[in-house]
Amino acid sequence: MTHNTELAPPKRAGFAHLRAAAGYSIGGLKRLAKEAAFRQEALAGAGLVVAYAVMEVTAAIRLSAQVLLLLLIAMEAVNTAIEEIIDISPEVSDTGKHAKDLGSPSSA
Repeated sequence: MTHNTELAPPKRAGFAHLRAAAGYSIGGLKRLAKEAAFRQEALAGAGLVVAYAVMEVTAAIRLSAQVLLLLLIAMEAVNTAIEEIIDISPEVSDTGKHAKDLGSPSSA
């Protein structure tokens, strides 16, 4: 398998690499914000923060909830990436259907 490196951007190092990675992350978040599931999860997470503040729960529970919310958002990003890749293909395949089904929240 050969790779065409002519179109690939040059590799960056140090601060330039960090800045480029931050730009990619911001672009990913912008794309993710278009997903209804992400917006619902973010809204539920914000509601949870408010509810925990009112209930005065311990710091350990707040931290656990924040970590779980970040994991949920990360999985939503992975699911969206899978859907983007599968949707590129003009053909319908069982493998593509399985990939999308497995990423669906209702399959969990």
